Amino acid sequence: MKRLLHFLLLLLTLLLAACGTAEEPANGDSSASVEDYTVKATEAEATEGDFIYRLVSEKEEYASGGPVELYAELEYIGDLETIDIFHAASPFYFPMEEKTRSYEIHYGMEEPLITTTLTKGEPLREQYSGSGGYSAEEDSAYIEFTKNIMDMQFPEGYYVVDGYTDFYTENPATAQTKYEMHAEVDFKVVD
Repeated sequence: MKRLLHFLLLLLTLLLAACGTAEEPANGDSSASVEDYTVKATEAEATEGDFIYRLVSEKEEYASGGPVELYAELEYIGDLETIDIFHAASPFYFPMEEKTRSYEIHYGMEEPLITTTLTKGEPLREQYSGSGGYSAEEDSAYIEFTKNIMDMQFPEGYYVVDGYTDFYTENPATAQTKYEMHAEVDFKVVD
């Protein structure tokens, strides 16, 4: 019963997060330019307990209209040879914001309960493959932008990815242990 309630709460949270809308530029200022931003980090990691989460953009700058090379990794560094983790369709989330437009790019997730076995010292890696969503009531510019992102054809802009991993482990002695680790990377897309 407790597991079912946890699953339903997680499902509700993700459904609400997937229903976001585009934001208007702050104070109506749409004059922000890619040149106004400096890339701070193309690699970031977080450690919690026996796990390391990494988020990586392969480059600081990509060509407009093409894909980006972004991936996440989860590595087990504990005492066991293997460990099972429990998560939604993936343990990795890639929400991001395009800062020159102040557009949020949400990352929805199907929520079956999946079990993945991690082997000590062998990172689980997942490549970003597009994301986003919109409703018919959205601004047409936002809809076009989102369709491009969903097709991995990134328009010019400065992107900040607030990636995270969300999973739990089970141990008969300690029950469930939940993990949520965040890391942030950024990159530019230029013409």
